[in-house]
Amino acid sequence: MSTNRQEVSQTKAGVSVSEMARMVGLSRQRFHQLMQAGVFPQPHRNEANGRPFFDEPTQQQCLEVRRRNCGVNGQVVLFYTRRQTTPLKPKKATPVPSSHTDLLDGLKALGLASVTAAEVGAVVKALYPHGIAGMDEGEVIKAVFLHLQSASRR
Repeated sequence: MSTNRQEVSQTKAGVSVSEMARMVGLSRQRFHQLMQAGVFPQPHRNEANGRPFFDEPTQQQCLEVRRRNCGVNGQVVLFYTRRQTTPLKPKKATPVPSSHTDLLDGLKALGLASVTAAEVGAVVKALYPHGIAGMDEGEVIKAVFLHLQSASRR
């Protein structure tokens, strides 16, 4: 008896073909195919404009077809559930390495073979107090190189 109340609460005085398709959990195209095949009943037509609609008793029939997997024509129909698409996870920002290995490699390639990670870290912190995230790596290497060069001349 509670099933009947649930179905009554789902129905309206009249619904469009698209809404009826949503109510039974099918795409509009698949619902039309099954109507053509006689699995679902045909909609009524509005006398004023000819627009198709499903009245409450016909909505009940459609919901019963879906519930029982048996069409109004007596044909057994297997309904597949729609795939649930999972939303894409946002990409995580890659953290800037604290050791500045790329920066260190770049400086060694420029001839500063004896420079340490601690020295590079101190210079980066002095030149870029807000960090180097999002900055052009080449510009950072150039600034750090020039700073280290000028410090070695003193």
